Amino acid sequence: MRKSKDNKPGFEQALGELEELVSQLESGDLSLDQSLTHFKRGVELTRHCQSILDEAQQTMEILSQDPASNVKDDVADPNS
Repeated sequence: MRKSKDNKPGFEQALGELEELVSQLESGDLSLDQSLTHFKRGVELTRHCQSILDEAQQTMEILSQDPASNVKDDVADPNS
């Protein structure tokens, strides 16, 4: 899977890891120390995913404002 320049996981990989952490936390089988470690990692992954989503949204906004791009027209007209 794709990783960014600073060796962070891509969105899908981070989301998968986050889902696994949540599942383990919800199971109730972890010690307090393990739960805290999982929770901290979950917060890191959540922030990382949000950063990726924010960047994607910003890119979409830039592309939709570019008059040379047909992206805005395509988005506005769902029949095209």
